Amino acid sequence: MAPTMSFQSGGAAAAFAQARSRAAQRYRDCPRFDRFYLTGKLRHDPVYADVFALAGDGFGHVLDAGCGRGQLGVLLLEAGAAETVLALDWNAAHLDQARDAAHGLPFRAERRDLAHAADLPAADTVFLIDILYQLDTAAQDALLLSACRSARSRVVVRTPDTAAGLRSAITRSLEVLGRRVWPHAGARVNPRPMGDLAATMSAAGFAVTESPCWRGTPFANRLLVARR
Repeated sequence: MAPTMSFQSGGAAAAFAQARSRAAQRYRDCPRFDRFYLTGKLRHDPVYADVFALAGDGFGHVLDAGCGRGQLGVLLLEAGAAETVLALDWNAAHLDQARDAAHGLPFRAERRDLAHAADLPAADTVFLIDILYQLDTAAQDALLLSACRSARSRVVVRTPDTAAGLRSAITRSLEVLGRRVWPHAGARVNPRPMGDLAATMSAAGFAVTESPCWRGTPFANRLLVARR
C-alpha cells in the first residue's frame, strides 16, 4: 500500500492527482473502451475528489458495495487512504478487471448480487456509490440497513437527488436512455428522496450530512455521509 498521506495538508490536491494517475495506469491492460471509460471516470467524475476530501486520517478497512471495476478502492489504496478494500459486485468480468488492476494491493473482490444482500461483512467504512437507485425500494432499504450494521465508522452513499429540478430531470432521462447502451447497468432507475435515506441511517445511530456531488456535470448526484 502507498504510504499514508496527509489528506488535510496543502499538498492534498497534488497527492490526489498523483494517486488518480497511478490508479488509472493500473487499468492500462483493459480493453480500449474500458480503459478510456475508467480514465474518464477517474478524471472527470467529482465523486473521487469528494471522497478523498473526506478521508481525514483514512477510511480504515473499506467495503465497496457495487464496486464496478474497482476503481474507487484502487484509488483509495494508491492514495494510502484505506488499509484494505473488499469490493463486491455481481459482474464477474468487471471483478476480474478489478483484481488485475489491484495486483499487489490489499484488495479482494467477491461476486455478490446486492439486490439480495443479507449481511454485509464488517468494515470501518462502507461505500454505496451509484448502486442504491438501481435497486427496487425494498432492496434499497435492505442494503442500506445492512451497510449500517456493517460499518464501524462511516457509510458513504452517492445517489441522484429527486428534488434538484432540471438536474433531476436530466439525470433520470440519461439514466433511462443509458440502459440501452450500458447492458451491465441495473434494470431500474429508482432514486429515492434524500430524506428517506438519511432517516434510515439516522435511525440506525448515525449522524448524517448531505452535499452536492455534481461539480462540473449536469447531474443531480448528492453525497450522504453517515458517521457513528
